[in-house]
Amino acid sequence: MDRLFMFIATGAGTGYLPKAPGTWGSLLGVALWFGLRHLGPASYVLIIAALFLVGAACAGAAEKIVDHADPGLVVIDEIVGQLIALTAAPHHPLAVLAAFLLFRLFDILKPFPVGWFDRHIHGGLGIMLDDVIAGLYALLLVQIIWRLANP
Repeated sequence: MDRLFMFIATGAGTGYLPKAPGTWGSLLGVALWFGLRHLGPASYVLIIAALFLVGAACAGAAEKIVDHADPGLVVIDEIVGQLIALTAAPHHPLAVLAAFLLFRLFDILKPFPVGWFDRHIHGGLGIMLDDVIAGLYALLLVQIIWRLANP
């Protein structure tokens, strides 16, 4: 069972890639979005919710397996956060790039309340929640920018 938890938590092993595992996880999120982008809104949100729940359980298990709080190799949180950032994104390369870059920016800089959740909520839920909020920030900003740029 530990192998399954680690497989999911590490984004099918992308968390083991060298240098910036969170960026690799976010790129996997973009790749998943390409497969999911034609779903209806309800189905898309249900998949994100399911990934969040499974991700929280697997991220918490991974912490125990590697005996380290919020280990960098856990990237399921970046995958979910990136999918949130891409929710309702226009099918345009610039919109996808903006969602990717903004999500990474908010995930790294951790503006309030992202950083608060990162510091105060622990375990699998804590690992996931800061990226969910970073994803929501990116989603909001992408939608605003896109609407202003394309009236």
